[in-house]
Amino acid sequence: MAPLSSSTREVFSEAVRAVLETWPVLQIAVDNGFGGAFSQQKAEWMVDALQQYFTDNGDLQPDEVEDFISELMNNEFDTVVDDGSLPQVAQQVCGMFQQCEQGRLAEVREQILKLNQKKTSSGRAKATPAQTPQDDDDDDEEEAMDCEGGSAGASVSSTAVNDLHHEEEEDDGWTVVRRKK
Repeated sequence: MAPLSSSTREVFSEAVRAVLETWPVLQIAVDNGFGGAFSQQKAEWMVDALQQYFTDNGDLQPDEVEDFISELMNNEFDTVVDDGSLPQVAQQVCGMFQQCEQGRLAEVREQILKLNQKKTSSGRAKATPAQTPQDDDDDDEEEAMDCEGGSAGASVSSTAVNDLHHEEEEDDGWTVVRRKK
């Protein structure tokens, strides 16, 4: 495999950037600071690291690229990708690299344009917090207080809430919280 020319390398770098910037997992990791204060810089560094990985290694297979990206996400963003998107991202980057190697830069630029349009039209992915069972209990208690109404009802509800949690200390120093029925 011959090394990529500088113009081809630039196109491939743009392609990698476009793929990673439209990948919801990385967007969420950056937006929520999974990589710390420098999450955005780490995402930009990933583009260079991935491009360098292709430059340094010949004839990469999608599963090797997938492993590399997975390792980067785990090390830099403390994120394990298990949504099924990682093989797609790896396949997309590998395909664009092959097109660059074959000199089909116009096709790669067209794909970059489509990805950039997708990025601007769809916006950024958002992480929504999952409601835990404990949150459900809190909502039920609030609803009970709302349904009771009046000051007497509120005092009954708050007493019931306090009675829900009974603490007892065991011999080993742990405090066990149990619900009364």
